[in-house]
Amino acid sequence: MMYAALLRGINVGGKNKVDMLSLKEIVEAEGMTKVETYLNTGNVIFSHDGKPVHTITQRLETVINDAFGLKLKLLIRSLPDMSTIIEALPDSWQNNQDMKSDVLFPWESIDDASILDQLPVHPEVDSVVYVPGAVLWSADRKNVKKSGLSKLAGTKWYKQMTIRNVNITRKIYKMMVQAENN
Repeated sequence: MMYAALLRGINVGGKNKVDMLSLKEIVEAEGMTKVETYLNTGNVIFSHDGKPVHTITQRLETVINDAFGLKLKLLIRSLPDMSTIIEALPDSWQNNQDMKSDVLFPWESIDDASILDQLPVHPEVDSVVYVPGAVLWSADRKNVKKSGLSKLAGTKWYKQMTIRNVNITRKIYKMMVQAENN
């Protein structure tokens, strides 16, 4: 089965530097196949059969942190998980000059529809949808400063998730599907 490992907080502002080729080699050394990275922000797709996702997550966190001397967290979503997220993501949501649209991937401990009650959503400018495994969030660029998304970094929930824009999320999903079919 295909999976996406999403690392939180790497190569941001010159901090937590992780070389993508080295990251790919580390994941391959753990027995994963069809390993590909996307961009420089900690997106790794791979295939693996056998071990439970929780076990793979713990192992990859350990070897990545040991290799780079960091204390990073990651989460893993399977191809069926990502399919559910992509199906819920409105086609009209883009990340471009007119619209800011992100996918928030929460850690398992807060992955529940009740998270919407805890996030700084401003209904007058934000469109927010919960789907198991993700919170989908969009606002028009002209209102982005009024959006709760811009205030998320100051919340306790922020460190319990990793965020990708919708364009990156769609690309990761496309790569997973292509790798699964090859």
